Amino acid sequence: MASRSKSRTPPGGPSPFAVEAAPLPREKFSDPQLTAQGEPRASVALSELDTLWLNTGTLCNLACATCYIESSPTNDALVYLSADHASRFLDEAQTMGAREIGFTGGEPFMNPDMIPMLEETLAHGFEALVLTNAMKPMRRHEAALLELRERFGSKLTLRVSLDHHSRQVHEAERGTKTWEPAIDGLRWLSDNKFSIAVAGRLLPGEGVVEARNAYAALFDAENISIDARDQMRLVLFPEMDADKDIAEITTACWDILGKSHADIMCATSRMVVHRKGEAAPRVVACTLIPHDPGFDLGATLDEASRDVSLNHPHCARFCVLGGASCSA
Repeated sequence: MASRSKSRTPPGGPSPFAVEAAPLPREKFSDPQLTAQGEPRASVALSELDTLWLNTGTLCNLACATCYIESSPTNDALVYLSADHASRFLDEAQTMGAREIGFTGGEPFMNPDMIPMLEETLAHGFEALVLTNAMKPMRRHEAALLELRERFGSKLTLRVSLDHHSRQVHEAERGTKTWEPAIDGLRWLSDNKFSIAVAGRLLPGEGVVEARNAYAALFDAENISIDARDQMRLVLFPEMDADKDIAEITTACWDILGKSHADIMCATSRMVVHRKGEAAPRVVACTLIPHDPGFDLGATLDEASRDVSLNHPHCARFCVLGGASCSA
């Protein structure tokens, strides 16, 4: 982790979203088959490929206080995905019946092939979901985005990261002078009738209803056309910290928690990443764990169609206990 994050310069002070928990015991999440208590670890089969994520690279115009993928203006641990490489995976995803292609980073619009990849995605008939901070890298492509909206309409959705409904908290996470550009970019998307959504986060102790009401007030004040009570249009993500303690998920947990394998992100999605120093992209289990070799599933989507062992704190905190998914 140190080699990837040593050049990052996040905002001063702790993240306002920091997970409050004891350190993770070393014996947890160490065996893909058994938990620290010797119980059989839960796994998830790929029921269908609904969403294929393309990671455009870890470079970003920001260095947030807690970025799960450690994106920054200098971190290229995941290099820019090329349009040629993406095209091969789009073809394979189409044969597997995928509905949606998601783009994440880093900031996707920093990738010089982003617009060609997005155009090919939409031309293939996929729905496209782009995760962006809506700042300068996106705004450089206004003309191209307007053309894509005109051609493909609501098949293209842009989900803007607005970490909190208050400027103070958002900038404590993302840095000073990041609020106004994000709001301005979001307003531009709204004014130009794009299909849009927002991804936000909850402070420790902040209730979901309270947060949705506050976002609703913000959207009304800024004339942004998002229904904050629509869970697809305002996505509130649980926090992640791989160094903080969390329960491991056993095979018995499905019944105990009243959860289903089918609800977990890796049951319906995979992500393509191109790691620095590797000749070609690889397929990993999900958007959250791009570096762990235990979640590298192969060179093709077909190879990556095998079961995923829930052997990481993010599997428990974000997906199973948090009930979250990155997909639309």
